[in-house]
Amino acid sequence: MQSTNESWRDDVAAAGKLTVHGLFRACVRRDPEAVALNTATATVTYRELDQRVLRLAAALAGLGIARGERVALISENRQEYAEIELAAACLGAIVACQNWRLALSELQHCIDLVEPRLVIASQRYAATARGLELRGRKLLVLEEDYDRLVADTPPLGELPHVDPEDGLVILYTSGTTGLPKGALISHRAEMARNMVLRVDMHACESDGFVAWAPMFHMGSTDQVLGALMSGATVHIVDGFDAERIVDLMEANELGWMLLMPGSIEPVVEILQKTGRRPKSIRAVGAMADLVPNHLIADLSRLAGAPYLNSFGSTETGLAPASSCLLRPGVVPEKLSKRKSSFCDVRLVDPNGDEVPDGEPGEASVRGPTVFSGYWNAPETNARDFKGGWFRMGDLFRRNPDGSFDFVDRAKYMIKSGGENIYPAEVERVLLSDPRVSDAIVVRQKDDRWGEVPVAFISRSDDSLSEGDVEALCRRELAGYKRPKAVHFIGFDDFPRSTTGKILRHEMEAKLK
Repeated sequence: MQSTNESWRDDVAAAGKLTVHGLFRACVRRDPEAVALNTATATVTYRELDQRVLRLAAALAGLGIARGERVALISENRQEYAEIELAAACLGAIVACQNWRLALSELQHCIDLVEPRLVIASQRYAATARGLELRGRKLLVLEEDYDRLVADTPPLGELPHVDPEDGLVILYTSGTTGLPKGALISHRAEMARNMVLRVDMHACESDGFVAWAPMFHMGSTDQVLGALMSGATVHIVDGFDAERIVDLMEANELGWMLLMPGSIEPVVEILQKTGRRPKSIRAVGAMADLVPNHLIADLSRLAGAPYLNSFGSTETGLAPASSCLLRPGVVPEKLSKRKSSFCDVRLVDPNGDEVPDGEPGEASVRGPTVFSGYWNAPETNARDFKGGWFRMGDLFRRNPDGSFDFVDRAKYMIKSGGENIYPAEVERVLLSDPRVSDAIVVRQKDDRWGEVPVAFISRSDDSLSEGDVEALCRRELAGYKRPKAVHFIGFDDFPRSTTGKILRHEMEAKLK
């Protein structure tokens, strides 16, 4: 117990801490009439957003949402999504952002995993939410309950204590076992991810963000929160709408204009056909490894901005290797990555020892952008954080100049239009049909989506058709996870290792 004359130490410790909500309120005080949110139907100032968030926080507290409690949210991009995340930041609560593309059984797993006290759904997904086993949890439908709840509740008075290490959002990532994992991201990590954006891409207060990608993704949620911690405007778009996105690019100063495989071509086509040009963009694009080089050059030239040669993850944000900007209009000869700010990176072998330059090694990351572990997954956390570094499961080579070249995914993954697909989750569904004697899913290059899943299946019953496989996958899997082609082969035609495992890379090579 410290003596009275040492009580200042607590004040010193408190002065070194800040939260997402604290930074947002600092922007409110600095410029309350600045536009915080811009939607297709309304603009909301920082002052107005602050009052709505405080009312919502009080209402959620009245429903039993306190520090550490989880709120499951299933909704399209909309104003209320940002308000709910900020209200949770105020209370120290956690928003579990649900991927509405998942099959009902997958969503049920995601809900059960985090055990939320409250489920919030938009009208668009209310039927989906009602189809889940909520186990007595309250369901709040935005169009039915939300505005009344906010209007009828006085703003929260005394703000509760929240620590920067408290969780703020849970974003789900597919696991090699076929079931999503919940990545817990803290206030500290969200603040650091915003710092990386502003240092590596030179984004400033006037640079807004277009949130068209689903807000259950880090690509939108990280940047929405970052903009609202910086006094910038968030332009919220209900899904990919190329015309609306080009309108916003033309009319506003933007920081990172996130465009992923599958969304680049329609924007390029509009810019080419109309001659319209963006007002100001700091960086455009993402995931250069999955985009044809000529398309990188076309987009960056038309946007008048460098292309972001990114490599990050839900667990790490834009780190560890997203500080390289490719020159506008130039077809890149190589896609070597540069280390992001505010992180350290090591390349290690399976034993955790660093590999020499030129040798493939798994990327291990340390820094304030790193998440706080997978929710309710102690064994996975013990493995992936061994030695105090987060092991990403991605293989790189370090070059003599300190840059990194991506080699492959140590844990084979398909990245399709910004979505992560692990083959095991698709294979699990295929193998559930008794007419399937064996199956494997591999990635195939795709001009639009970057990569798509393709299945090779051996049948024990020739009555199994491609239509049967499609129906099975439609029932059990989100659309983007379903194989885009099915090839039936003999059981003995699968190449196998000495332990009987199908050699995935050899199967992938059959597609070339």
